Amino acid sequence: MSGSNVWSRTREKLQRFPELFAECSFEAAAYGKCVAATTTSKQEIKKDLCAKEFEALKTCFTNAAKKRCK
Repeated sequence: MSGSNVWSRTREKLQRFPELFAECSFEAAAYGKCVAATTTSKQEIKKDLCAKEFEALKTCFTNAAKKRCK
């Protein structure tokens, strides 16, 4: 298996990221607000505090990626 193929595929995915991010700006903002709200006073984020927002963002990215690949 060629290592250059892995890097080519990875590079292609990373180049599409801004487009996917633009399609999911509402979900990304909601997740960011949740993380910011739960990490006041330099606390570390605790697992599952923003799980609902993260799942919405993940679903949006997945759906946007599927649309782009067609």
